[in-house]
Amino acid sequence: MLEILSLIRSDGDPRWCRSVPNWDRGPWLETGPTFVPAQVIYTVRNPKDVLVSLYHFSRIFRPYKDPGSLEQFLEKFLQGDG
Repeated sequence: MLEILSLIRSDGDPRWCRSVPNWDRGPWLETGPTFVPAQVIYTVRNPKDVLVSLYHFSRIFRPYKDPGSLEQFLEKFLQGDG
């Protein structure tokens, strides 16, 4: 989302996006900034999309333990252990 908004802000010119770090292009409210922007765009991912993406990522990223079947992974995910 930050990339899309950065491109909109720069009229589609990617040079600004490439030259300014993402933490300078958009504040992260979770990090406790000293100001509150006038406008906030809040994005949320569909939990199903998060589950499926994390499942496939954990299958190829070796530091993660074997996720097992999708059904097993879903149970762990729902328990907050995914």
